[in-house]
Amino acid sequence: MTRLSPNFTLAEFTRSQSAARRGIDNTPPAGAVLAMTALCINVLEPLRALAGGPLVINSGFRSAKLNRAIGGSASSQHSLGEAADIERPGLSNFDLAVLIRDNLPFDQLILEAYTPGTPGSGWVHVSYRAGRLRRSVLTATPRAKGGMDYQTGLKE
Repeated sequence: MTRLSPNFTLAEFTRSQSAARRGIDNTPPAGAVLAMTALCINVLEPLRALAGGPLVINSGFRSAKLNRAIGGSASSQHSLGEAADIERPGLSNFDLAVLIRDNLPFDQLILEAYTPGTPGSGWVHVSYRAGRLRRSVLTATPRAKGGMDYQTGLKE
């Protein structure tokens, strides 16, 4: 088992039901493994300590082929190993996003598909890129006909 940090493994970041169903190889190149390691050490490990328990990685690394297959952005930081979509069971995703925004270094933070009053709804996208931390904070709300609307800041 390849560890990226004390509490996170490469398998967690590369696991994908979509890749398995489609027979897509989701093996990351060495540079993406280094980026995932930096994300774990600088953001996810400190967040795990702040949040008081384990994080669930819903989506981590995505090969270019997998990213295209699921309709991901062509410039997705997931394909570089720089991003993860996460949750912390027992903590609302809004509160998880606030912990990141107020305490940790990050490049981009997006509260996605969160429904106020429904703590387990949605997920938190967080990215980290050494040397370039835009500290971009957004809330993404699903559109009725597909896609997302983005607003600056965290909206509850």
